[in-house]
Amino acid sequence: VQLQASGGGLVQPGGSLRLSCTASVSIFSLTIIGWYRQAPGKKRELVAGITSGGSRNYGDSVKGRFTISRDNAKNTAYLQMDSLKPEDTAVYYCNAVNLMGDSWGQGTLVTVSS
Repeated sequence: VQLQASGGGLVQPGGSLRLSCTASVSIFSLTIIGWYRQAPGKKRELVAGITSGGSRNYGDSVKGRFTISRDNAKNTAYLQMDSLKPEDTAVYYCNAVNLMGDSWGQGTLVTVSS
């Protein structure tokens, strides 16, 4: 599975960004698709995921601020990020899991700074 991520950039604290992750296969075939992030000097952590059945899970630090969704027709998952904080600064990676294993997209940098 190939994953194409986009949407990162520079935003001020309190602002919003939307990340997109487009898969090369039908996202119905994916057990889960979601986002991880890695800040400098830190381990990669789960941000959010959505299963083929529509169940969502979020990392504790983003609950209530980030929303994951998907557009089945476009084979795309979205991460709406609101009320961004400087500590959200990281490289965000799209991840997908299917019966063959997991796949990673290229990272997209999100910088939250004034």
